Amino acid sequence: MPVINSIANSKDEITEYRHALHENPATSYEEFYASNLIAEKLSAWGIPFKQGLAKTGIVATITGQKNDSGKAIGLRADIDALDITEKSGQPWQSQIDGKMHACGHDGHTATLLAAAKHLGENRNFNGTVHLIFQPAEEGGRGAHTMIEDGLFRDFPCDYVFGLHNWPGLPLGKIATRPGPLMASVDEFELTVTGTGGHAAMPEQTIDPVVIACQIVTALQTIISRAVNPVDTAVLSVTNLNTGTGAINIIPDTAVLKGTVRAFNNDTRKMIAERIETIATGIATSFGAKIDLFYDFSIEPTINSEDGVKMAVKAATEIVGSVNVDANCSPTMGGEDFGDYLTQRPGAFIFLGQGLPENENSPHNHGLHNPHYDFNDEAIPIGASWFVKLAEQYLKKRISSPYSP
Repeated sequence: MPVINSIANSKDEITEYRHALHENPATSYEEFYASNLIAEKLSAWGIPFKQGLAKTGIVATITGQKNDSGKAIGLRADIDALDITEKSGQPWQSQIDGKMHACGHDGHTATLLAAAKHLGENRNFNGTVHLIFQPAEEGGRGAHTMIEDGLFRDFPCDYVFGLHNWPGLPLGKIATRPGPLMASVDEFELTVTGTGGHAAMPEQTIDPVVIACQIVTALQTIISRAVNPVDTAVLSVTNLNTGTGAINIIPDTAVLKGTVRAFNNDTRKMIAERIETIATGIATSFGAKIDLFYDFSIEPTINSEDGVKMAVKAATEIVGSVNVDANCSPTMGGEDFGDYLTQRPGAFIFLGQGLPENENSPHNHGLHNPHYDFNDEAIPIGASWFVKLAEQYLKKRISSPYSP
């Protein structure tokens, strides 16, 4: 079965909304343009919604032609942009200096709007669909904030599903897997405090630069020597800030910043402990001290097996089994959708958008790249997948395990 006809027919209309969103990007908890556009369209289509969860988030609710199954499903899109200056050269390029939809969340929002329009017009299901438009996915812990603000209390869901465009996957293909799909995202900041002084008299100092460099090297042994070889984790030191700019001054402090990625929460905790132990040991041996801030920020995205079966079944009906990879490789990239999956079963999928036959296409550029642009041809595919998920799950009458 190809994409749903009514969704295909509305592609030009929905694409206009996507371009408007792209021209008016905003970062975490400032997505007022997106929130208001979503509210305007939902109102025009007669779909009730609640605005203001996580400040700029929206949850819309559509009930079926019948609503006595006791079942409900959540469909999520993120709405925020990034602090990147756009270089795509598209006619709908960002009009906001230093802000850009470089991860395709404008396309995700448009895709869920297309699904909302079809579901609201047809209501070919028995139960309830909650449409979750979430802010602050890019490091703002928007999913966590939505949950704290009562998402699943006020809008009970049996399952929750989401998607992300994937430039490395050709348009028309869908990929997912049971279990770990995307990694956790943790952050750390480590300050080494020594004693500064004249660079010509290092014996009178405790040099935090030398100490910080040894810590950076030693931290890499955590992955190679402390993580189980059959497990997977990444530790990257991405910033080392120290000094005044002068060549003859040894500073008092050096600050390291970085990220840790893993699929296993026990591994995450072990890595955090080893960072502190190693850094403290090295600093102490030189007579310095350390101050560590570690943030367990975003949960790994762990798909449930039944959620993946539902996702694959819907995807197969839209793009055909030959175009569905039900056991793709996981990625160390992170997505705060994982926070939802700690509360409810469900699945996250990758939606192909690449054009390998056109190597210069902006749809092939990697996520968070200033030359990237979302592929509007993916909107009908993703929207049809959302709709098919809802219609398939809400077909039969059974009691919901999360009904009040």
